[in-house]
Amino acid sequence: MSVELNHTIIHARDNRESAEFLTSILGLEIGAEWGPFIAVTTANGVTLDFATVPAETIALQHYAFLVSEGEFDTAFARIRELGITYWADPRREHPGEINHNDGGRGVYFLDPAGHAMEIITRPYGGFAA
Repeated sequence: MSVELNHTIIHARDNRESAEFLTSILGLEIGAEWGPFIAVTTANGVTLDFATVPAETIALQHYAFLVSEGEFDTAFARIRELGITYWADPRREHPGEINHNDGGRGVYFLDPAGHAMEIITRPYGGFAA
């Protein structure tokens, strides 16, 4: 069997708020609630399990999503329509811009818990999509 990422737990101040935020940007659907988790499944089958935890215990993380050019256009339009602050870089030194790394497009934004979310149209390092 080859190794694949199956799921990861994302800590949130409010699991439903964070799951709904991500699904509204990326056009995904919220899955069934299971115990303390609200699941969001990506196209490659990886499940993001959002769990509500006390805000002071949230260690901020980075999550990058590889999307098609059309999906980028749609998600980026949603980000702008919702007035979400975005940056071209992870250090947030280029607000209101996108990047064109590796010949694609990318943008960073924060979710309600403060996690850095990124959408890119090309994997970094010149790897084929």
